[in-house]
Amino acid sequence: MDCFFAAVEVRDQPTLRHQPVAVGGSPQQRGVICASNYEARRYGVFSAMSSAKALQLCPQLQLIAPNFAKYRHASQAIRQIFDVYTDQVEPLSLDEAYLDVTHTSHCQGSATWLATTIRQHIWREQQLTASAGIAPNKLLAKIASDWCKPNGQWVIAPSQVTEFIVQLPVHKLYGVGPATARKLAGLGIHTCRQLQAWPLSALIEHFGKFGEQLYGYGRGQDERPVKPERIRKSLSVEQTFTYDLPTLTACRQALIALYAELKERLQRHQITHITKQFVKIKFADWYQTTVESNSGELTYRLFEQLLISGYQRSNQPVRLLGMGVKLGFEKMQLEFDFSTPAQ
Repeated sequence: MDCFFAAVEVRDQPTLRHQPVAVGGSPQQRGVICASNYEARRYGVFSAMSSAKALQLCPQLQLIAPNFAKYRHASQAIRQIFDVYTDQVEPLSLDEAYLDVTHTSHCQGSATWLATTIRQHIWREQQLTASAGIAPNKLLAKIASDWCKPNGQWVIAPSQVTEFIVQLPVHKLYGVGPATARKLAGLGIHTCRQLQAWPLSALIEHFGKFGEQLYGYGRGQDERPVKPERIRKSLSVEQTFTYDLPTLTACRQALIALYAELKERLQRHQITHITKQFVKIKFADWYQTTVESNSGELTYRLFEQLLISGYQRSNQPVRLLGMGVKLGFEKMQLEFDFSTPAQ
């Protein structure tokens, strides 16, 4: 979805059309931006930026407090549209999902035609625009989805993969953040053509296990399947920030919005029994850590403590922040009496 939170607000308030709009917390309470539309981005307003700075860059910015219940409702409606066309849907967040349409009978089996149809369906029912990437695997589909934004789509056919990938900058690859991109640049690797010149052993030496993924990704290879939702064992929310959160204070502010979204999701799924709370942090150098604690009742204070503990493991800017709960299930027992009944 194109700048989803902001787009929902503009849809519901037509007077905001063609104005710079952002969804975020109050600047008086050190709030941060959750999303911005393209008009606001022209002024340099992006997610994870402080609301105060956003207003400095764009004094005419229309700053709206987040309404996650409304965004969740719109996301559910869009998910129902996906389900019309395929049952192989893997949601990534409120505004993004992978769809495997390999075996669909819709649109005469044409993935390109199907993407157009789905985008038109979303606009017809929700008055929201979406961008799509069509490709043989997740890696390329994700890259293609950003190629023609907003309100567009891009196709990478199987026969085009080799030509497309060699020209691709390595920073576009899944898992390559700013720190990894700098390390690759230090080795003289800026494009996938240059990446392909490196043997697997050398990439593993420099990047560990991720070197194996780099080797495949640099050739346009990705074997990850689309995984539809199954029995839910946990529930979480997360956000990857356009700009890294520079301090623990900034992370704590971002945690507030994530907590509101998590509570809304738990209420929507009518989940009342949990067994653990956890916080997930991905730092600027791509190091990732998760901190968890047993908990039978959702509390914000525990999330905050977990954040502090996890942040101290690296003490550097944060590119992704997530929080969630592990779910418990009550055991059900059946008892059978096999004794001989009394005569």
